[in-house]
Amino acid sequence: MNTTASTALWEIRKAVKPWLEDTSETILFGCSGGADSMAMALALFIEANGVKVIPVVVDHGLQNGSAEITAQTVAKLKKIGYTQIESAVAQVTLTDGLEASARRARYQIFNQFIDTYRAKYFLLAHTLNDQAENVLLGLARGSGARSLAAMAVENNKFIRPLLKISRATTEFACEESGVGYWSDPHNEDLKYSRVRVRKNVLPNLESNLGPGITEALVRSADLLRDDADALDGFAVEFFNQVDPINLSVKDLERLPKAIRTRVLRLAIYKAGAPQGMLTADHISSAEALISDWHGQKELSLPGNVKLLRNSGRIILSTGI
Repeated sequence: MNTTASTALWEIRKAVKPWLEDTSETILFGCSGGADSMAMALALFIEANGVKVIPVVVDHGLQNGSAEITAQTVAKLKKIGYTQIESAVAQVTLTDGLEASARRARYQIFNQFIDTYRAKYFLLAHTLNDQAENVLLGLARGSGARSLAAMAVENNKFIRPLLKISRATTEFACEESGVGYWSDPHNEDLKYSRVRVRKNVLPNLESNLGPGITEALVRSADLLRDDADALDGFAVEFFNQVDPINLSVKDLERLPKAIRTRVLRLAIYKAGAPQGMLTADHISSAEALISDWHGQKELSLPGNVKLLRNSGRIILSTGI
């Protein structure tokens, strides 16, 4: 294996190095065996410099031969030089699509290993291309700024150091270094919307609007994340000063709509709605109690949360 510093590998090494400064705590990272995670595995091994770095390989059990692919990935990691490698079989329950269900099962395993090792960080190998694809998928869903902001580099213990690095760079780093990687056949299957974006939509945009679309989408995500963070901050500041189950309509009317909807979302979750269950339609109906009031009846929301406008107040309660 050639570990001499190519431009591609050096770029990845620079991206992971800031997350390896504390030698006293364990760092975990997810490794699927694909080019992105294998390139990151190589960069982490070179840059570890006394830091305990442990790969985590997840077998989703969704394809024939998945156990063999996991074993091959572990073997490739050993060839790089890793001596401690964790692997686990995910229990994927298909509920809201294959990708989302697999992701939920995968993160359950990731969180279990974070708890086991008391890890400081868990690194993920999402790239610039993944980020651009997420922005387009968010646009197709009609999502708001938070969704269009796509993935953050740092999200609690989960770190994505390669978000400014292209998929082509990770592939080139592997090929130059002699590191083998697995190509997931799901990444070629056009029945998945993400693959259609990757194979059809982005190349079409590049062809018709010129090169640099991927980078432009990522810049847009960065700008939208800054905006979303600011709006979320204003909403939390207001929310922390009021009774979350008894809100003044006049106070809410004075807020810009972008902040008002965030306050309502916070209040509904505080009242007991399950996290992640509120849709844009739910929030729109709740906001209409302020901006489009014409005597609407009580609004029923996930988690048996009820919203009622009464005597100039928005009253939240949990139904029985």
